Amino acid sequence: MASWHRARIVPALAAALLLLDRPIALSAREPSVKVESLEGRTVEPLTLAPGVKAAVFVFVSVDCPISNRYAPEVRRLYQAFQEKGVQFTLVYPNPAESVPAIREHLRAYDYPAGAVRDLKHALVKHAQISVTPEVAVFTPDGSLVYRGRIDNRYVRLGVERPAATQRDLASALVAVLDGKSVREPRTPAVGCYVADFARTGH
Repeated sequence: MASWHRARIVPALAAALLLLDRPIALSAREPSVKVESLEGRTVEPLTLAPGVKAAVFVFVSVDCPISNRYAPEVRRLYQAFQEKGVQFTLVYPNPAESVPAIREHLRAYDYPAGAVRDLKHALVKHAQISVTPEVAVFTPDGSLVYRGRIDNRYVRLGVERPAATQRDLASALVAVLDGKSVREPRTPAVGCYVADFARTGH
């Protein structure tokens, strides 16, 4: 009797150990975020290259005046942080904006960072972006450590300070590079609503 039980238990135990040793099925993982490069390739923006300490996604649009007015500040931040291991990517969430229009926009505003198109709003939804310009900062483990405005220059639509008194994105990046928690991980951004792009872009 004992030998019969052993004959059944040993194969069952071996099978269980084999199952434990297998990788988790892809269907059990969180779906990856995918966007489109300007060359039409599908890319996964949250898969960061070795050495990247933080990824900044700046959501912009060709015709949003507030977004365009932040171009000099985006360039300044790029110059201040990209050599410290911070990757900057411009994200165009308006499906109606063509690749030639985006390339011209990059040229006209002298943006130094790479750009992608978020046609299906995969990254918009993942980062919970609502307007342009708005930024999202991710660390290599996929954590969203900051989302919101670049600074507090705009109080609300039509109301602008002469100069920013809080540089929220810069402060968040300093904290991340120092290995600290971001003091204000969420701030309200002012700009053009991304939801409007979804309604008019198809």
